[in-house]
Amino acid sequence: MKKLILLITVICTCYSCSDDILDLTPIDQISEAAVWNDAKLTTAYHTELYNVLQHGFKIHMQSKATDEAFNSINWDIGNISRGNINPDNIGSVANNHWTGGGNVYFWNTGFSYLRKINLFLEQMEVSSLEFADKDRLIAEAKFLRAFIYFEFIKRFGGVPIIEKTYNLGDEFSFTRNTFEECITFIENDLNAAIPDLPAKYASTDGNFGRATADACKALKSRMFLYAASPLWNPSNDLTKWQKAADAAEELLTSYSLHPNYTTLFNQPSGSANNELIFTRQFSTTNFHQAPMHNLGRRYGAYGGWWSSNGPSQNLVDDYDMTNGEPPFIYSGSGASYTKTINPASGYDPQNPYANRDPRLDASIIHDESVYHGDTFEMWVSPDGTTYGYDTYKSSSDNPRSNYQMRKFMPDDNTAISWQYNYTNPWIFFRLAEIYLNYAEAKFELGDEETARDYVSLVRARPSVNMPEIPDTVTGEELRQRIYNERRVELAFEEHRFWDVRRWKIAEDIENRPIYGMDIFLDGSTKTYTPVLLLQRTFLPEMYLLPIERNELLRNGGTITQTPGWE
Repeated sequence: MKKLILLITVICTCYSCSDDILDLTPIDQISEAAVWNDAKLTTAYHTELYNVLQHGFKIHMQSKATDEAFNSINWDIGNISRGNINPDNIGSVANNHWTGGGNVYFWNTGFSYLRKINLFLEQMEVSSLEFADKDRLIAEAKFLRAFIYFEFIKRFGGVPIIEKTYNLGDEFSFTRNTFEECITFIENDLNAAIPDLPAKYASTDGNFGRATADACKALKSRMFLYAASPLWNPSNDLTKWQKAADAAEELLTSYSLHPNYTTLFNQPSGSANNELIFTRQFSTTNFHQAPMHNLGRRYGAYGGWWSSNGPSQNLVDDYDMTNGEPPFIYSGSGASYTKTINPASGYDPQNPYANRDPRLDASIIHDESVYHGDTFEMWVSPDGTTYGYDTYKSSSDNPRSNYQMRKFMPDDNTAISWQYNYTNPWIFFRLAEIYLNYAEAKFELGDEETARDYVSLVRARPSVNMPEIPDTVTGEELRQRIYNERRVELAFEEHRFWDVRRWKIAEDIENRPIYGMDIFLDGSTKTYTPVLLLQRTFLPEMYLLPIERNELLRNGGTITQTPGWE
């Protein structure tokens, strides 16, 4: 009876309490009101906005959605190479997928952070808090918003331009803006940000990785190059190419090429490197494990079945010979393309890695490569009963292509282990890209001499030291050399997927089969034989990505599906 009276008393007490009992301040999280009433919390909120920048050191790197690598899986990112992507499964290649999705789909993350950025900008307009660097914080937020919108337009074309926040219960209807309207919006955000940002930070500065005026200029360079390219400039409006050239020109003298192509990519965040313009920095508490996702069984890594990112023979074939000649001449297109040995190159198909552009060995581990003190063995006996330690037959942790990634991988003084925290940065913008952006724009404007000069500058890096592009290379041949220079210089850096699309050559390149290399050892004689690994499919609608079907349903049909994916 006493228990019953106590229960009734408690219930009555609860019902007689003020409604304020429901207005408790949460103790497990910081309220929004607290954030905007505390300068330190506001600054912390702003710093978190940088998480919208997606680095490429995911389990599934974007290279496996291109001809840079053999993608052995037929699910998630494997759907792209096989032509099976659609509005219902596009989420499987999202940056927030557990594999990283190759950072292909960015809609949800992009719009989520867009709201956070717009909220920050709104609050800064009305805030009475004192900030020593308020203008810089606002400028950084505008750079991040511009970065998001560029990531949108290269995937989807025009998207809704949203400059304010909306709350639950608000009435709103979003529709796509045009591609050109988005370009203007991005340009305006960047132009507004530049005056309130430092020109640059040294790569050794603790602020390196924050937005700078030069990062804004680098984004403009890339954006205007894309906007001038055939996908978005079918009439070849030369004023667009001029804007691309002008944007790149602003950055030509502020940086210098890092002398060593290998250490350019594998030194810890904070290392001296005057080629870097803007990067995602890492630390021992905020690190990545790219080596363990991409190397092979020799190091206990999972570069075969797990990351499925073994470099392709297609990419290996496109590194020039040291005499400056391409090893192959291509004809035809798509699945029916053919290649023949360039007689001027000196290429030997039974000694395929000899006398090649040094960037090949700096980017890709192949049979007989020496890396980390180990000599790699990718051979198999003719009867298949014996094989080298690094071949796919030895372990499914070794890529079937019989190549492993070398770019970004640790130097000889750095451990290769799941217990090691890797901090080499992910590079968003660097000088070599700006040189190549400038070369491409100048070529399309008819200035072939300048185009050759800037391609040759990239090739002249001290550790590369490849011959200049000769004056006899002109017209379409020069255009293809420019395209190929981007392919090898920027390999695995999340350029190839977008380059072949903006150039409108994906229906050729992305329909070409993927090859690896089989090496047969008979006694002391090796035979190198390219092996077909994957027939790929690229459809015209794949130049742009579909929007996830559920997203369109949530918006009540006001946002239209990407053309071709309806």
